[in-house]
Amino acid sequence: MTPFSYYQMYELHHAAMTPLRAAADAMKLVLQNPLNPFAKTPVGKNWSAGLELFERATRRYGKPQFGLPTTLVSGTRVAVTERIVWSRPFCNLIHFERALERPRNDPKLLIVAPMSGHYATLLRGTVEAMLPRHEVYITDWIDARAVPLNEGGFDLDDYIDYLISILHALGPDTHVVAVCQPAVPVLAAVSVMETKGDPYAPRSMTLMGGPIDTRINPTAVNKLAEGKTIDWFRDNVVMKVPFPHQGFMRDVYPGFLQLSGFMSMNMDRHVTAHKEFFGHLVAGDGDNQTKHRDFYDEYLAVMDLSAEFYLQTVDTVFIKHSLPKGEMMHRETRVDPGAIRNVALLTVEGENDDISGVGQTEAAQRLCANIPDDMRAHYVQPKVGHYGVFNGSRFRAEIAPRISDFILTHNRRPLPAEAKPAPRRSAEAAADTLAAIVLAKPKGAADDLKAITGVGPKLETTLNAVGIFHFWQLAALTAAQIEELDGRLAFKGRIARDRWVEQAAALAGEHTS
Repeated sequence: MTPFSYYQMYELHHAAMTPLRAAADAMKLVLQNPLNPFAKTPVGKNWSAGLELFERATRRYGKPQFGLPTTLVSGTRVAVTERIVWSRPFCNLIHFERALERPRNDPKLLIVAPMSGHYATLLRGTVEAMLPRHEVYITDWIDARAVPLNEGGFDLDDYIDYLISILHALGPDTHVVAVCQPAVPVLAAVSVMETKGDPYAPRSMTLMGGPIDTRINPTAVNKLAEGKTIDWFRDNVVMKVPFPHQGFMRDVYPGFLQLSGFMSMNMDRHVTAHKEFFGHLVAGDGDNQTKHRDFYDEYLAVMDLSAEFYLQTVDTVFIKHSLPKGEMMHRETRVDPGAIRNVALLTVEGENDDISGVGQTEAAQRLCANIPDDMRAHYVQPKVGHYGVFNGSRFRAEIAPRISDFILTHNRRPLPAEAKPAPRRSAEAAADTLAAIVLAKPKGAADDLKAITGVGPKLETTLNAVGIFHFWQLAALTAAQIEELDGRLAFKGRIARDRWVEQAAALAGEHTS
């Protein structure tokens, strides 16, 4: 069966279920009618709950609405209107225009939503938290199956071009927040703009839970990508959009495949949530019913990605690790984060993130070596997973205020004296970084790093991913390199506590003799 057939089978299955879904919905309404004598009986309640579960499980969820009609600005409730202020075939830029009584000099904030299967409305909570103190714009990516084939392709280079064009449209003194997947293209776009001396480069960029360097604390998602070739992805997950969608015959990575991957990572949690939802329906627990519906109406709404963008992203970010290796190209320009000097950088991670592991986003701090120390910050939010980095109570209470304060702190252009380019780090300083000792591959046979007390199979794999294969590399670590390695591998203090350097030196001597 060809990939085209899989998508066709999905569409045929959805079409075949439509009459049954309509019948289930109608029967549920009959059972819930207060004039029906069975409505309040245990049998009627269980049937009604089961019919709603069936209808929701077989429904195709459309794009949700942001649904943010108002916001609170300085204690006053004001109306909010969504306006499209920039548009291209694969993206609209939405401005959440606040009906203010008098103009405010609030910072312009561009929120770059992930293009990874869900719609931009997944960041509804992010937008809502930032509206009171900022002029908020968000990238509203368009479902690839809705883009006609004659509009051409869309790849990672086009994504970066879109971001640069949006920043030009918004003008100077814009701040950027990238959530998850766009951390890489946002960092690339800013690098290219700074390399070219572009006056429209943003004042600050905030990278949240993004896969800057997936060799650090690799998650199940990262390991899946690393274990496959790009040809495997092209042959197995790229499919043609079937008729009658507007994007008929466009090559895409279907949203239903991405959703299957998301759900399989926490299948027990989703099964439990639906069992509990059934119980809430039977018990008439309206509040918990509403919470479940709101969450899954958003979570189950997915979009297709253009095949070119998906494949180039997988290859560049997850297989080749081009950005942290200094090998990423944007068309004919090398992406050099070291060229960034005038853009403040904030990186944010979640302690329990199972999609972008701790340390992956912080890697941007190392890559952007020439941003002054007073223009950079890093924050790890305790007790949150991936979605908690940009949504939920802890985001609203602890992360959003930090982002807002960082933006307000760096909202002004530096004085001329401050604007002088930061000097490149000296050769002596560069030699004291981890990059001076890591290897692309082992020199000959790799040493068994598990011989070091405190290093198990998982840590050995992680060290190899960083580029450490031999005892002599660990034995030669300087204090600065140990500190950097501690930060990258997220096991603070273990190197010193377990005396890795001394152990490695002894093992290196034995190995040599």
